[in-house]
Amino acid sequence: MSDASSGLNPGSALSSQRWKIIVPISFVTYSLAYLDRSNYSIGTAGGLSRDLGITPGADALLGALFFLGYFLFQIPAAHYAENRSVKRLITWCLVLWGIFAAAQGVIPWLWLFFVDRFLLGVVEAAILPAMLIFLAHWFTSRERARANSFLILGNPVTVMWMSAVSGYLIAATNWRWMFIIEGLPAVLWAFAFWRLTADHPKDARWLDQEEKEAIEDALAAEQREIPPVESYREALGSRNVIILSIQYLLWSIGVYGFVFWLPTIIKAASHHGIGSTGALSAIPYAFAVVAMIVVSHFSDRSSRRRAFVWPFLLVGTIAFYLSYRIGPGHFWLSFVLLVIAGAVMYAPYGPYFAFIPEMLPRNVSGAAIALVNSFGALGGFVGAYVVGWLNGNFGSGVAFIFMAAALLAAALLMLLVRGTRSHTTGPAAGTQKTRRRA
Repeated sequence: MSDASSGLNPGSALSSQRWKIIVPISFVTYSLAYLDRSNYSIGTAGGLSRDLGITPGADALLGALFFLGYFLFQIPAAHYAENRSVKRLITWCLVLWGIFAAAQGVIPWLWLFFVDRFLLGVVEAAILPAMLIFLAHWFTSRERARANSFLILGNPVTVMWMSAVSGYLIAATNWRWMFIIEGLPAVLWAFAFWRLTADHPKDARWLDQEEKEAIEDALAAEQREIPPVESYREALGSRNVIILSIQYLLWSIGVYGFVFWLPTIIKAASHHGIGSTGALSAIPYAFAVVAMIVVSHFSDRSSRRRAFVWPFLLVGTIAFYLSYRIGPGHFWLSFVLLVIAGAVMYAPYGPYFAFIPEMLPRNVSGAAIALVNSFGALGGFVGAYVVGWLNGNFGSGVAFIFMAAALLAAALLMLLVRGTRSHTTGPAAGTQKTRRRA
């Protein structure tokens, strides 16, 4: 990846090697995590519920149970990542979640499937907060929305190919083999992650001393501009963090309701087979990839965050509502609106997760990110469970209205978040200038 593609200014002393090594590693790691949490929806559409005799209510609970474990371990994982080692934490998580994910294909009892889904959530709780902390150790604020976007691109890119490949895997074998085949790569990747990563630039063998010092000095200069916060209690109780937590819960209802139940909704409305359903389910995520890259680029370029979040969530609200109004009788028009909704729900992730590290110092920002993401896990639980229950009992139209209402509330809450102080760091010496932005 060239300097131009990474977004670095010409003449910057901050090494472009970070974009060639750290960003792809982060992308692959998060991709594997998202694969192993989200292929449950394809397994459900491909016969899991039928074979295990799962009722609609139990099916929705199984899809959502992941998020209970995911919620409980966010802040402890972030604390360990910031104060000990992201590298060690993620390596062990890769091994364990690969085992739990593959185990879904061999478990014979429903009660053990519930336990496994919960444990998968526990192990994956570390991934997003730890990886965002990891990127904050390597990239400055003027690069962070793009770096975050390349990380979170692992979400739509994975769901895009997973939706197609998993559907055809099930058609060629069965849902059990799909879980096994897609779970084992995480275990193998753990060894690559351990060998290739370093917790901080000063520890990287692939940077020379001048490059290490330039990156560390730039990041330290940014930290000096942020008002100190001494305790987790002060950070987690701050106005912006509380609003963002509630806002992300509502946003996640829409996102995870969409991710977990889109294949089932498409299959029921289109009457296609599982292979074609998987391929159709991939289309919204292709558009989401483009939207995320474009939005993060302009957010970093303008040094604005809030203005690149709420308008997209509002568009998602409108798209879900119109899809409901059109109804399943006009499948293709309704499907186009679902594509729009999927793309705009993903578009703001990069700017959104760049917000907190620019607002709070490093000693507490990781815990704040974890708190916000843990509320997102609760939203994921509600989205996966309630959307599944509504779809199973009342049809997709009511489910769309529920997701639209959650996104509308998330968009409006984002308007209440106060702007942060922006800082632009000079390429070598760490010169700064500060300005107000939203």
